[in-house]
Amino acid sequence: MSERTGWDRRLRVRADGKGLVGHAGAVLLRRCADRVGLTGALADVLPVGLGHGWRDRATVVVQLAVAIVLGASNLSEAEQLGLHQRSVFGPTASDSTARRTLAALDEAALKLIAKARRQVRRHVWSLLALRPGGFPWLTVAGRHLQGWVVIDMDATIITAASKKERAAPTFKGTFGFHPLAAWCANTDECLAMELRPGNAGANTVADHLRVLHAALAQIPRSSSAKLLVRVDGAGATHGLLDHLVALNTKRRTVRFSVGWKITEDDEKAIAKLPETAWETSLKQDGSLQEGYFLAELTDLNTRTGWPSGTRLIVRRVRPSGRQVAKLTDFEKKTGWRYSITATNIGRMWGIAGSHQPQFLDALHRDHAEVEDRVRTNKALGLHNLPSKSFAVNQGWMLAANLAADLDAWVRLLGLHDIADLADAEPDTMRFRLYHLPARLAKHARRRYLRIERSWPWAEAFTTCWQRLTELPAVT
Repeated sequence: MSERTGWDRRLRVRADGKGLVGHAGAVLLRRCADRVGLTGALADVLPVGLGHGWRDRATVVVQLAVAIVLGASNLSEAEQLGLHQRSVFGPTASDSTARRTLAALDEAALKLIAKARRQVRRHVWSLLALRPGGFPWLTVAGRHLQGWVVIDMDATIITAASKKERAAPTFKGTFGFHPLAAWCANTDECLAMELRPGNAGANTVADHLRVLHAALAQIPRSSSAKLLVRVDGAGATHGLLDHLVALNTKRRTVRFSVGWKITEDDEKAIAKLPETAWETSLKQDGSLQEGYFLAELTDLNTRTGWPSGTRLIVRRVRPSGRQVAKLTDFEKKTGWRYSITATNIGRMWGIAGSHQPQFLDALHRDHAEVEDRVRTNKALGLHNLPSKSFAVNQGWMLAANLAADLDAWVRLLGLHDIADLADAEPDTMRFRLYHLPARLAKHARRRYLRIERSWPWAEAFTTCWQRLTELPAVT
């Protein structure tokens, strides 16, 4: 018999198995939520009922977040996953119960949940500081940003295939929503997110200030002494930059790095730069990036009214074929494409060379990793909002943010020294850990979840479970 077709010889497929559990990685996510105190913190702020058939709302929210990490894209899929795993987690909530739970999350409840998340995050960050290697400080251009917490802000588009409450046309010609969010670049956590209509402005100051305020509230006080906020060109507004400067106190240093829309005055200033002023830029590992150049434009720029101490770093590259049509007359004349970064970093104390334009340029370009956070969050439930109701979609967004945090915490606390999993993306985590099948066995009044010993990441699975189990209890 041919090897190409003989694999199915005497093979029979039947749906009569017992004690089998799919997506066994759910136990890692739920274990993490319980051990770091997320489940308990939500239970303290969400209503608890005592009637027959009542589902604890905190458990409903946590299980929904777990289902989203595993790949559920709507409430019905989350319910079906819960029904399959009830032998492990117990009774599950129906999709209608989950919908009512999300719909009941009004502004008052969301504020209480934000406080609960801040409390849990403070505990998680204290655990991260105790890991081998300590808290995950960033490394940019070969320099270790010890002590600096970096917040990246960005907006994205969530399309809607049907008419949904507050959905609107977007600037990209699509239809849906335009949420604005802030992530912690150190930990990949989603600190804050605001669901906005599709026609919300990209550089609306009030929206940026609300999201920034919510994100800063999530940073534990013990880690808020040195903050760096990075935004793309939408952040180059007087209102946002003036507010960031005003946040500086004797105990807190706040620095910003934002994109800058080039005007004719900027191009005139660039024209005054001598060729000797241009330096080769740096890659993220600190080596030279040949063909890319930058220079300080601060003293040559004529714009006024911006915060005192603002520096402008101009970068030039040879335009690609698709960029030629968008070049200005000045860029066509010089043969270069220019971009400018504005920052108030004079020096980051304790970091050698942090005042140099080359480092500041690399530091802002590292902000591009926020696109990975956007893509990751969309893979964790935000690709499509599942309801016509804005309130339910806002609750789903919260559950997706919790899902992003849980996924990050599992990797940071349980897989931090496993090279191919410490920074793994959702699809990789699902393939290697979260979607593993297992057999649930009982012996001597104990339950055993058994996974296949030959699976390449079986040891990583059990190691992660053991580490999460040994986390100190929340007091």
